[in-house]
Amino acid sequence: MSQNLHTHTTFSDGSDEPLKYIESALAQGMSSIGFSDHSPLPFENTFALREEETGAYCEAIVQLKEEIQGPDIANAKYKVQNAKCKMQIFLGMEADFIPGMGHPFSYFQENYPLDYLIGSVHLVRKNHSGDLWFIDGPDPATYDEGLNSIFGGDIRKGVAAYYQQINEMLTTSKMDIIGHFDKIKMHNRGRFFSESEPWYISLVEETLGLVKQTGVIVEVNTRGLYKKRSDTLFPGPGVLKKIHERGIPVIISSDAHKPAEVSMLFGETADLLRNLGFRELMNLTPSGWTKVSIK
Repeated sequence: MSQNLHTHTTFSDGSDEPLKYIESALAQGMSSIGFSDHSPLPFENTFALREEETGAYCEAIVQLKEEIQGPDIANAKYKVQNAKCKMQIFLGMEADFIPGMGHPFSYFQENYPLDYLIGSVHLVRKNHSGDLWFIDGPDPATYDEGLNSIFGGDIRKGVAAYYQQINEMLTTSKMDIIGHFDKIKMHNRGRFFSESEPWYISLVEETLGLVKQTGVIVEVNTRGLYKKRSDTLFPGPGVLKKIHERGIPVIISSDAHKPAEVSMLFGETADLLRNLGFRELMNLTPSGWTKVSIK
């Protein structure tokens, strides 16, 4: 049985309502699922929760928890097929960290009944200015345009700003999980820098030191691979080796935006982690975090 805690619905930039993901998770033999729609941002965008819909999002997931996590989850109302399967549902959020912009993570943790919070960086802010480099999305041209217009095409400055922003997130905000640790590489594909370059390794190691200090869980995110936007997982094998050496806890997440994606590449990723020496994953339960063996 497996768990995915990185899931996006139509409340943010996912393709379906929460129930569809639950049904798909059951069909794929999963034991639990967590919803983590993007936190609202103080500017127009196409991927985050709207401020006025945040309460409705939380209420919808809480209601599903109450109605499905009962003694008989084979309720005909939900078309759940496997009455023997127990499905745990968790309410989370993927909070976007942009220095000086938007609510602090504590706002969401204090005002909404979240079970966990993922901290991520999708937009890199240059020197606390209004310039934001969007490093995500399906189109590499967006990545290139931002790099050129905001950082003058200097990839070292752009990548350093990304990791500095993650470092600031780790030192100023409380989160359970850090999302797609090295996503800055997604549209690089070996075009601008190599992950084996000393300057890049130095940035990664500095950030991993902070991850270790804070006790944050690192997600091993499969989305870049199954969407063919990255040649490796987030983080890749080289970084995962360093994570294992430091004893940093990990989970596997699919960053699902469609119901069919809730466990994409989980088996292959578990095999990779075992080969790198990992023996345990973190697992969220109603009573808190536990460790489970990688199977």
